[in-house]
Amino acid sequence: MLAFGSTHDILYALTSLTAKEFKVRYRNMSLGILWSLANPIIMMSVLTFVFTFVIRNDKQYFPLFLLMGILPYNFFCLAWTTGTTSIADNAVLVKKIPFPRELIPFAGVLANALHYLIQLGLLLLAAGIVIGPSPLWIWLPVIFVLQILFVSGLSLCSAALNVYFRDTRYVVESAALVLFWLVPIFYSFAEIEQMAEGYSFLRTVLSYNPLAATILCIRKILLYGELFEWDTLVKLATASLASVTIGLTYFRRVQRDFADYL
Repeated sequence: MLAFGSTHDILYALTSLTAKEFKVRYRNMSLGILWSLANPIIMMSVLTFVFTFVIRNDKQYFPLFLLMGILPYNFFCLAWTTGTTSIADNAVLVKKIPFPRELIPFAGVLANALHYLIQLGLLLLAAGIVIGPSPLWIWLPVIFVLQILFVSGLSLCSAALNVYFRDTRYVVESAALVLFWLVPIFYSFAEIEQMAEGYSFLRTVLSYNPLAATILCIRKILLYGELFEWDTLVKLATASLASVTIGLTYFRRVQRDFADYL
């Protein structure tokens, strides 16, 4: 494979691939990018109705509480799924053009990150109006970057596996469905602690869940106006850096045979 001549070449290729993925998602749709806002709002409305009128709860600002769980979850699942199928979906590009192939899963994740950024803008606007802005919002970009790194690492691994085992995407989709109930989207961390009481292993697993840590940090900052515990950030950073390091290492090790399987 021909190595790119400079960092500029790599950045240009990554930007081009990201722009392509971003545009393709809403091609020929009348509402276009507005669908990136419609989906989480619809989910928030349905869950708010269910957990307010059917299964009652006493959480303050419950719609915002839900949105702060739905947005990180949706980004994680969509980015992971897109990254998983990215190499197979770009088979012609992989076989005919020599370039760093790991850019393709990264581009899939970053395209979804752009949609996520738009959604976070809506969340910040709502939180600013209902609760009020806070200087702690400055930490949100850190959480955003760490979440991108974590899902990028997972996507690199699953994208490589999907080349050789095409049912990998269905495993990822099933895992995403399970995660909807394992991460605190419509329940709080206090309820997790009560549920895991007496089961130290379960509590440890939950505490090292990067997606759960992301939601916890976002809610601490936006909903409660508090700074998250430092050990939560350390766990999230450790998991994110480990994920992208392992993902890159594995992807580069197995990519030499991609063309034979695509």
